[in-house]
Amino acid sequence: MKPVVLTAAFVLAATTPAFAQSSMPGMPNMPGMQHPQTQPAPPQHQPAHRRHRRAPAHPSATAPAPPSTPAPAQGGQDMSAMPGMTQSGQTPPASSMPGMPGMSTEEAVGNAPPPPVPTDRAADQYFDPRVMAAARDQVQREHGGSIISKVMLNLGEYQWRDGEDGYRWEGQAWIGGDIHRLVIKSEGEAGVNTGVSAGEIQALYSRAITPYFDVQVGVRQDFEPQPRRTYAVLGVEGVAPYWFEVNGALFLSNHGEILGRLEGSYDLRLTQRLILQPRVETNLAAENIPEIGIGAGVSNVELGLRLRYEIRREFAPYVGISFDRKLGDTADFARADGEDPSQASVVFGLRAWF
Repeated sequence: MKPVVLTAAFVLAATTPAFAQSSMPGMPNMPGMQHPQTQPAPPQHQPAHRRHRRAPAHPSATAPAPPSTPAPAQGGQDMSAMPGMTQSGQTPPASSMPGMPGMSTEEAVGNAPPPPVPTDRAADQYFDPRVMAAARDQVQREHGGSIISKVMLNLGEYQWRDGEDGYRWEGQAWIGGDIHRLVIKSEGEAGVNTGVSAGEIQALYSRAITPYFDVQVGVRQDFEPQPRRTYAVLGVEGVAPYWFEVNGALFLSNHGEILGRLEGSYDLRLTQRLILQPRVETNLAAENIPEIGIGAGVSNVELGLRLRYEIRREFAPYVGISFDRKLGDTADFARADGEDPSQASVVFGLRAWF
């Protein structure tokens, strides 16, 4: 009899702590533990006639069903009490959340008015207000209000081709701030023996209209070809989506002639220092101008492909090819002057800025 009693006591002592731990409220289910049954098994020491009670036969005799409330999450936490959760434990519909579709403009996130500019400068109470005002002006100049400048030679190249070799330049310099700038542009081309055949300089006021585009107005003076022309300029310059650099301008001459120009280029980075740049430029005219050899419509198209190596970002020699074709009446004027309306060149040049 004693061995049986000792065995029963050992089994009861071993099972009671695990059962009590698994039934404690708020405790997560431990690995390897099983959920307790609704009706736990009677202990082994109870009499046999109590361990084998028969279940009630009629449904009315069963225990009442628990209320239909959501089951708590693992660990005993009530999910309905968490922010953004409904009583059923689900997130509310998007239309009822702030800043989501379905909300009015006043309730949308980001439309609140900005806070007023602070005027209670505590440092003025301890230091001379004039000294502090000069310090604030200096900070504003150094963080967006400073005057900066840049000089850039975009194209400075020698053109090797059939017949007479030539050279070409294109560059600009500007000074100003983030919004307002003074821009000086120049470009032209020349033959090694015949000298400059086309050259111009522009003085422009440039104003930023978006983070990526500037509108420019000013004057352009041609010093070749003869007779010289002076133009009023209206243009736009900037970076289009996918980092295409574009430039467009309209020119109204002092003789009432209207010209146009479109340029575009793209820097394709093969490595961090090796860049392939395709480039296109086209010029247009509203009417024939035989005195300077320009015909109505698209007067010429230039296509170029240049490969540069940036020894430094500010200093990059390049090599490439360039094809220039005069079209329409402009080509006829060139033939009448004994020129070839199309030219293909191998170019060697330098791109630099400071």
